[in-house]
Amino acid sequence: LPNRPSITHCAALDRCASQDSLDELSLDDYWKEVENIHQSSGSDAEQQDEVQLKVPDEGEQEEAWLAEAGLATLFDESVAVPEDTMSLLSTLTRTQAAAVQRRVETVKQTLRKKNKQHQVPDVRDIFKPPSSQGEKVGVTPNTRPPPDRDPVIRCGVPVSQIHVSVDTDYEEDRFTSDSRTPEKTGTTKVGDLGPADMKKVQRLALIEMTALFDTASIDLKAHKAVKLKFKESGLFGVPLSTLLEQDQKRVPGTKVPLILQRLISRIEEEGLDTEGLLRIPGVATRVKAMCLELEVKFYEGTFAWETLKQHDAASVLKLFIRELPHPLLTVEHLSAFTSVLKLPTRKQQLQALNLLVLLLPQASRDTLKVLLEFFERVIDHKEQNKMTLNNVAMVMAPNIFMFKGFRHKISEQQEFNMASEMANIVRLLIRYQNLLWTIPKFIMDQVRKQNMENQKKMSRDRAMRKILKKMAYDREKSDKQEKNPAEGDGAQGFIRVQAPQFSKISMAVQLTNDLQASDILARFVNQESGHPVKREDISLYEVGGNISERCLDEEAYMKDLMELNPSADWVIRPVQR
Repeated sequence: LPNRPSITHCAALDRCASQDSLDELSLDDYWKEVENIHQSSGSDAEQQDEVQLKVPDEGEQEEAWLAEAGLATLFDESVAVPEDTMSLLSTLTRTQAAAVQRRVETVKQTLRKKNKQHQVPDVRDIFKPPSSQGEKVGVTPNTRPPPDRDPVIRCGVPVSQIHVSVDTDYEEDRFTSDSRTPEKTGTTKVGDLGPADMKKVQRLALIEMTALFDTASIDLKAHKAVKLKFKESGLFGVPLSTLLEQDQKRVPGTKVPLILQRLISRIEEEGLDTEGLLRIPGVATRVKAMCLELEVKFYEGTFAWETLKQHDAASVLKLFIRELPHPLLTVEHLSAFTSVLKLPTRKQQLQALNLLVLLLPQASRDTLKVLLEFFERVIDHKEQNKMTLNNVAMVMAPNIFMFKGFRHKISEQQEFNMASEMANIVRLLIRYQNLLWTIPKFIMDQVRKQNMENQKKMSRDRAMRKILKKMAYDREKSDKQEKNPAEGDGAQGFIRVQAPQFSKISMAVQLTNDLQASDILARFVNQESGHPVKREDISLYEVGGNISERCLDEEAYMKDLMELNPSADWVIRPVQR
């Protein structure tokens, strides 16, 4: 690695430099790992193509941001404004709206400079200023609010119809305690939602994450990878998407590369008590030979796994991560990950990491989670293997962050500071992984609001069609009853639970204050007579109403859920492995 500080000099920097990280970390293991990576790479690896990082042109970054947030129509009149864009704008909080407005204004100014021919809507038409009657409020276009307070509200939506979160802060104990009081409606984990709602979550997470950095006056410069030609098959140096595509042909439903799963299994087969596991490198020549052999024999099923020694397997695993053409944390969000520790409080740092995890592509997010769970299991044996949370974080940080295109020529002190930040980010990801892989309640509330707004529009369209078709009164009455199931079983103190994939396709359950999702599943297992059903093989889903579908937390209280989403159906389905 060019201009890399020597291990001795890094130790001196470690002793004298002030760290604004969460904990004081000795970085000896980090620099030893960097040295091992450098030695194992050799001259051949240095000649390989590197991912080139491109800084977007002026205004290009903001355009890309608005497009990713589903708000491209705010600067491009040639694109029709979809209803989901309007519903998204109507549910934004004050700080979120300010983040959107600043980027719309930047794009507008950039297009003016470039003398674009097409007309750009004035930002004041999107974020309307207060009228004399006070019906609508907005943000003055060229005014940036101070970082410690919200701007005035936005989007031309009547104040009476807007519910604004208390600046969308997380509760402190959500991140500082491993045991917190669960939400009455249940925790929503990544993977619990259907694709349509998850897309809404990611758009809101992008806006909220950007607003969080804006309020701390941290300027994020997003990069994008210049497209290069990568291997189209094989195991090492292959994009995650390509790996999963070839794996899914062999094992349908695969979410994490099979080679990574098998390497972790091999390491664990030898036991996790081995001292220096992940830290002590394998024999470089043997590791290289094993990689070549795996490329040929892995998919054939002829590789002799018993010949792969544990430290060699750990080195192959780290090599696999480093050799990914694009970093696991993605080029687009790498700047945000490395800027997390610039946020002033631990709560904000963890909030940012939570949002960034939600923004990762599913393949990257699933692969990262499997790795973090493995690291946690290694740490559980720290008394035997001497690998604490700090040790594992320092050893794995350069493997996760130091992808080929990230090896910039920087000063020794800059590289030292970056090393400390990387190690601490990995440390937070490991320690708080269970919390970081959940969807914040305020974002779930916004998703439900968007769905309700869309449903109102659909209801208006249906009503108009009914008028045009002169539908009879009894038909309208029937439709209203279908739309308001709370007046049915729920209003009578019961809910109807559907199980279309089982022999007992429906059952009525009395609604009480302490009825939880787990109680319904236990009752279903006892009553299912078609064929034995194991409790761990089924889940209860919330379907329809103000959510597309959501796999319920077993501790969710059904009465609270009924109040939150009275139009939902409740469906028991097999667990999706």
